[in-house]
Amino acid sequence: MRLLRLWPDESHFDFMRFRRLTFPLSAVLSIATVVLFLTVGLNFGIDFKGGTLVELQAKSGEANVAEIRHTANGFGFGEAEVQELSGQGNVLVRLPLQAGEQGQTAVMQKAHAAFDAGYDFRRTETVGPRVSGELVQSGTIGVVLSVVAVLLYLWFRFERELALGAIVGTLHDIVLTVGIFIITRIEFNMTSIAAILTIVGYSLNETVVVFDRTRELMRRYKTIPTVELLNLSINSTMSRTVMTSISSSLALLSLVLFGGEAIHGFATVMLAGVVICTYSAIFVSTPALIYIGLMLSGVKSAQRESGLPQAAE
Repeated sequence: MRLLRLWPDESHFDFMRFRRLTFPLSAVLSIATVVLFLTVGLNFGIDFKGGTLVELQAKSGEANVAEIRHTANGFGFGEAEVQELSGQGNVLVRLPLQAGEQGQTAVMQKAHAAFDAGYDFRRTETVGPRVSGELVQSGTIGVVLSVVAVLLYLWFRFERELALGAIVGTLHDIVLTVGIFIITRIEFNMTSIAAILTIVGYSLNETVVVFDRTRELMRRYKTIPTVELLNLSINSTMSRTVMTSISSSLALLSLVLFGGEAIHGFATVMLAGVVICTYSAIFVSTPALIYIGLMLSGVKSAQRESGLPQAAE
């Protein structure tokens, strides 16, 4: 029985010719992300910046978001963020962090006084400055250590040039994923850290599959031109790449559409991350080997002995 193939087995598509377009594009997007990170910044959630989060359910079944925002801003605690969660009267209210326990208590007292008549309080969360600061520190350390561990794995897993190409692709995927958070203004919280680490794992998986085939072909065809070798590596693994990316994207798309507000941000970032990682494995990390200077084993000695390019086997 023949297995399903979404990419022709004997394909000879020239992916490397797009490197002159994809490399400048990725560089511009990465630089723009860094600039936006330094100027605009992430939309930190209550986990990281502290404050009070209240989820309200309208007793009538329909919430007046404008009225809730006006009332919450009138508390005198700073600008409140009000977000409608669904069409069934669910509203999420975020109130700024107040100094001291008495300040936080005053926030809840005013919230109950203002909304008890028309809304049920479904959820209340309060994060103080000390806790939010510890979460920021722990989350940052966790991400950094995880990325360092992945980079060390890549360094020992592959030859020097392949390891450098994989590292370039992984860092590229992390930067662009952060850019998705900045552009969409999806709340960055502890769940977002889980999304970034998951994307790092997916990126690593995509890159390792292609580079394993590259290393196998390097041993088989010792004098094949680098561009031809890399095209052959991508084409020979493309069916698997397409199958993995499509199945992952369909699962994540269903979560985006039907998973509810609680995981909508996580699923959206993961969906974008799958697209970024697939693009990166084909058009960033693999072409990077050309610029890094991938030297096939045996080429130097063959050229030194004959002084001429050797024919591929």
